[in-house]
Amino acid sequence: MRRNVTLLSIFVIILLTIGCSREVYDESIRVMTFNIRLNTPADGPNAWPYRKEIATSMIRFHQADIAGLQEALKDQVDDLVNLLPEYDWFGIGRDDGKEAGEFMAIFYRRDRFEVIQDSTFWLSETPAMPTKGWDGACYRVVTWGQFRDLRTGKIFYLFNTHFDHIGETARQESAKLLLRSIDEIAGNAPIVVTGDFNATPDDEPYRIITEGLSEKPSTKLIDTKGISKYSHHGPNGTITWFESANLEDNKTIDYIFIKNNVSVNQHGTLSDSFDGRFPTDHMPVLAEILID
Repeated sequence: MRRNVTLLSIFVIILLTIGCSREVYDESIRVMTFNIRLNTPADGPNAWPYRKEIATSMIRFHQADIAGLQEALKDQVDDLVNLLPEYDWFGIGRDDGKEAGEFMAIFYRRDRFEVIQDSTFWLSETPAMPTKGWDGACYRVVTWGQFRDLRTGKIFYLFNTHFDHIGETARQESAKLLLRSIDEIAGNAPIVVTGDFNATPDDEPYRIITEGLSEKPSTKLIDTKGISKYSHHGPNGTITWFESANLEDNKTIDYIFIKNNVSVNQHGTLSDSFDGRFPTDHMPVLAEILID
């Protein structure tokens, strides 16, 4: 009888251990940043109509709970809505604040998150209205949302952006404006930032982001790649230009940053190809995080 009781106790402990581990796993959030490349006929066989299904597959197969997208035109957003019925989204066109131009759309699982509030601001000297900033070639925006995790009740913010590809001053000033805005909007709440920053880890915008504002160093963000519990998965760079040869020596310009009580279990750059074809000219980056 004593032996049976002992075995039963061990079995109960095992079940409780498995339950606790599963609970931790279920609380993790899989965050993706994904530049899907705008829909342009100039891409020929790599144009959006020929790759929208494989781009969608990247989000679904890698089980992104929430994804910050860059370069999405309204027709691409509409395609993703149809192909990803389990997701909701928000965002606005950067050129007019409505539907013109690229969206920094944020897609999220509707059964996992509630959006408390969302908004967009422009990376410019006048962030409340559609304007180009500094020496930037394009309108650039940050779309953000305040989320409640329906599994845990925890609240966090996600900011999604795309820095200018031409203006060096614009990228530096955008980094400063981003940090100031995050500090004003989210304060000490858990924060996640996704985006294509058009800057490598050796460039000044990255330094500003990871070191913080000179007048307030606490505004700094942390690159999830450097603090992942498990080592980075996949290529170090994030650019393909639709060609596999670029995987060997390419630049990292896409990142997921965090701050304020957020830990990182895993981090990866996803180099999936489909019979030699890539879903876009960037590789999506995925981080599995925990809101502590």
